[in-house]
Amino acid sequence: MIPIVEVHGHRGARGLRPENTLPGFAHALDLGVDAIELDVGLSADGTVVLNHDQVLSPRNLADTGPAQPDDPDFPYVGKPIRELTLAQLRTVDAGGGAGIPTLAEACALLAPADVTLSVELKTDPTWTDEETALFTAAVVDVLKTYGLTRRARLLAFDWRILAEARRHYPDLGRVALIERKTLVPDSPWLAGLSPDDPVAAAVAIGATALSPEHAVTTPELVDEAHTFALPVIVWTVNDPGDMARFIDYRADAIVTDYPDRLQSLLAAAV
Repeated sequence: MIPIVEVHGHRGARGLRPENTLPGFAHALDLGVDAIELDVGLSADGTVVLNHDQVLSPRNLADTGPAQPDDPDFPYVGKPIRELTLAQLRTVDAGGGAGIPTLAEACALLAPADVTLSVELKTDPTWTDEETALFTAAVVDVLKTYGLTRRARLLAFDWRILAEARRHYPDLGRVALIERKTLVPDSPWLAGLSPDDPVAAAVAIGATALSPEHAVTTPELVDEAHTFALPVIVWTVNDPGDMARFIDYRADAIVTDYPDRLQSLLAAAV
């Protein structure tokens, strides 16, 4: 039997091109991925921008110069996105000379393509309910502007985002992210739900898919999710042996830094 599993490019094609950048997304499109996963934050002046961490990290970012002479906020790397304006963020090199794009720019690139957008909202339990609501609204507004709400889904470890989307944007897909650090007693990440049965909790929060860390993904978890018609999207899987294992588990999609590896594995099974 030919395995059927979607190929999701992690932060574009993170292992092959700079993550969360327009060139990275263009390369993922060239590879023919089914979905592109990307991460978003909110600038100090209210623009939705792409970056994995809430704080600009020297791991993948570098300052090039201040947005204006004698800017007291410079250097910007090491500071929270929420404390920097779009003009300041525009000066940061995200790899290979690519800048930090806005969600609008990413949508303009991806809208003509036949690809799903998996948009992860980067918040944490320290955010207020009002802040998470405003952030969610800002993201959805961009997706609506580019006519992408039917091809986009919101991802979150902070399940308040999912609850907000269910209440106010029910047409959008809602993906419940889980990992070992969020599946703990009295977890502040799960919007008050119990981590004892993450599948039941995801159903209760109104998720339309479950996205577990590969380390917590078992055949039993996948089977339980499927009893609720909940697709399972495993992240982040880069080893072909692990990819084959999750295909055997009947995962619906695999998130990978190397979409080419997964595609080669799937092609070999034809």
